[in-house]
Amino acid sequence: MTDWLKIAMRRDVVIRGLKVGAIVGTILTAINQGDLILAGTLSTEHAWKIPLTYLVPFCVSIYAGVSAIIAQRDEKDVL
Repeated sequence: MTDWLKIAMRRDVVIRGLKVGAIVGTILTAINQGDLILAGTLSTEHAWKIPLTYLVPFCVSIYAGVSAIIAQRDEKDVL
């Protein structure tokens, strides 16, 4: 577990996660709450979903990145 967290906090993994989260989060926010934002009717019952919309793709990217690094490392160990 400690190794997983160490990889997850690597600069390249975090930067990639931030980029993915920003791009995918913006697209999903536009799709899901764009009409409310443009109309100026975004309420707090909808606004709390926006940070989660960015957080989920960030977490998925971190998970995928760490998994790929570990799989690549394990593959090198086998060879």
